[in-house]
Amino acid sequence: MSHTTPITAGDAFQPTDGNTVNTVLGPVPASELGVVAVHEALLSVLPGAQYAPDISMDRAETFQTLAGKLRDFREQGGKTIVDSTGMFHGRDLKLYEALSRSTGVHIVASTGLGPEEELGGYFLTPQTNPPTPWPAEKFADLFGKEVTEGMVVPRVERRAAAGIVATTADRAGMTPTEESLFRGSARAARETGVPVSIRFGADALHDLDVILDEQLPADRVLVGGLDRRDAKGSAVEVAARGAFVGIDRVGLNDHADYLTDQERAELILELVKGGHADKIILSGNSIGVAKGLPEYNLPYSHVLTTFMPFLHARGLGEDDARRILVENPRNLLTVR
Repeated sequence: MSHTTPITAGDAFQPTDGNTVNTVLGPVPASELGVVAVHEALLSVLPGAQYAPDISMDRAETFQTLAGKLRDFREQGGKTIVDSTGMFHGRDLKLYEALSRSTGVHIVASTGLGPEEELGGYFLTPQTNPPTPWPAEKFADLFGKEVTEGMVVPRVERRAAAGIVATTADRAGMTPTEESLFRGSARAARETGVPVSIRFGADALHDLDVILDEQLPADRVLVGGLDRRDAKGSAVEVAARGAFVGIDRVGLNDHADYLTDQERAELILELVKGGHADKIILSGNSIGVAKGLPEYNLPYSHVLTTFMPFLHARGLGEDDARRILVENPRNLLTVR
């Protein structure tokens, strides 16, 4: 397979014609994505952890660990991983390029920021008293350039185009800064053709409405975390509005804030029965390598090897399984 050469500083990213998806090795035909894990993390680094004396940032070791996990995913039938960590949580584009070439797994990297507590002072406007957050249009410009000009490698260059904008609100409720983030994310997606993945704060429908208020079509939005208990049945309404339903903690069965896999299966079958099979996105929110954060060593292949057989045993048909694993992610990620 041929890929676009990573772009360098000053070059503009030129998307190809047709249905393509932005990967770290350049745009690929959407038809080549295969089974997709849409909400995962490759290298996840707590900002600043790379400077801690007790944390190793050995790149060769990180590569070997991630390559092994990606090869397992490929051997189990997976083809594409979406790294949804955004801009400043360890995103390492040169590492991801090497991993993709070595393992044959397509890697879609993300732009985006959030929640507010993880933003630095750079994203405030100091001329005001008190300092105010960036307006939505500045976030839109920042994220949009990572799609149209390539994602930033600090102090060096830009590389391939971001394939998705990922943003998060505070679990206690969306702050004014996060509203700017969400609106900027929606504007960037609307102008560039990539989708938005949101992690809602306290109210999934409210946060989705903020995105839709920016005139971004609902089918360009993934609302993640809808297997949280405090989602309170929002999944069906999100699907009814036309957005994708992210059930993305598959495999997590011992956390009080989340449904168990048994409950996830019931929710998925309810959505399918209600005619929303074309809006379901599954993922495990796995972390390949964590630095300064708790490890979450769930295989990227867990949805394929463990959860899908569990769903089949409860009545999910093959056509709906393919729709959920292949067609829905492809429809979401295709640049439009």
